[in-house]
Amino acid sequence: MTMIKKLLCALALVITCTGANAAGGDFPLERAPNRINDIASLQNGAKLFVNYCLNCHSASAMRYNKLKDIGLTDQQIRESLLFTGEKVGDLMMGSVSVKDGKAWFGAAPPDLSLMARAKSINAGPTGSDYIYTYLRTFYRDTSKPTGWDNLAFPNAGMPHVLWERQGPREMTVVTTQKAAAQAGKPAGWERIITTYDPAGYVVSKAEPLANYTGKPSVEHKFKALDPQRAAAYDRDMADLTGFMTWMAEPIQQKRKQIGVWVLLFLGIFFVIAWRLNASFWKHVK
Repeated sequence: MTMIKKLLCALALVITCTGANAAGGDFPLERAPNRINDIASLQNGAKLFVNYCLNCHSASAMRYNKLKDIGLTDQQIRESLLFTGEKVGDLMMGSVSVKDGKAWFGAAPPDLSLMARAKSINAGPTGSDYIYTYLRTFYRDTSKPTGWDNLAFPNAGMPHVLWERQGPREMTVVTTQKAAAQAGKPAGWERIITTYDPAGYVVSKAEPLANYTGKPSVEHKFKALDPQRAAAYDRDMADLTGFMTWMAEPIQQKRKQIGVWVLLFLGIFFVIAWRLNASFWKHVK
C-alpha cells in the first residue's frame, strides 16, 4: 500500500471514528499554545505520544524515522522510542487490535495521524484547540464504565491514562436554570452546585435564586490538589498537542515558508508588470 493510500485510510478512519462516535459536546475549547516551532517541545511531545498514546492508538501515516525532522537521530529513536522490536523505518502502529479495542472501549481507538486536522473547524477552533482541551478536561466520575468522563468529549470510552502525571483534582459544576413550579412553591430560578471529588463521588446541592434576571448558564471549575504537578501536566499537554499538530502535517512549516516566497514573487512581478504596462502605453492617447 502506498503512502497516499495510507493517508487516505487514516483520514477515513479518523472521520469515521470521530464524526460518528466522537462528535463531542459543546464545551468551549481553550486555545492551545503554539509550539510547532519549538524543537524541544516537539521532542517531548513525541516521547509522551509513544509512551502513552501509541499503546492503544496508531499513527499509521507516520514512520519513526520521520521524527528526524524534529531533531532526533536514528540512535535516539531506537533507544528512547522503540520498545517491542520495531525498526526505525516502521510505521507507528499501536498494540491493540480493532477487535480488542471494540471489546474494551466500545469502539476501536481511532488512528491519530490526522486527528489535529480532522478536528479543525473552518473559521473556528483548530484541531489543536480540541486536543489540548480534551487532554485537560478529564475528571473522575464513578458512574462511568471507565471511572472517568471528559468535558470536551462527554461519555468518552477512553480512560484518563495520564492521570498520575496530572495529580488529584476535583471539579465543580455550577448550573443556573429555571426551576419548575412545585406544590406550594412557584416557578423560579435555582443554582445547582455539583462537586466531583478526586475519587469521582458526587455531592450536589440546590439553592433558590431570588430576583434573578440573568440567563441559564453552566460553569465548570477545576481545583488541583497538587498545583505543581498540574502545572507540569499542562506544559506536557501543550507539548503533546504540538507534536500531534506537527504529525498531522509535517510539511506545514515548509509550506508556509514557500507561501511567503510566492507572495513576494507575485508582489515583485506585479510592480514589474505595472511599470511595463505604463511604459508600453505612455505614447498612446
